Amino acid sequence: MTMISEFLDFLKEYKVVTLAIAFIIGVASTALVKSFVDNLIMPCVSVITPSGNWKEAVLTIGPINLGIGPFAAECINFVIIALVVFVIAKHVMKEEKVEKK
Repeated sequence: MTMISEFLDFLKEYKVVTLAIAFIIGVASTALVKSFVDNLIMPCVSVITPSGNWKEAVLTIGPINLGIGPFAAECINFVIIALVVFVIAKHVMKEEKVEKK
């Protein structure tokens, strides 16, 4: 068996191409959801917060500046992305319950 045929067998056995396609689509979906959150969800949240600019909030403890606003925004992004992935897995895979296999 040549090195090239072994490599092709590796690609087929571990479905590397399928994984690469899923990764690329995942990155594009993440950009889409991030834009949705940044441009549609966050402005609504900013209206109901007292200062209105909570996404840039910084907690200063001595010489240390902790960016709690950006972290909170990324947490909201993560939750929404996780929800989108769950809905896609639930409906596209047509399973009653998303389970570990």
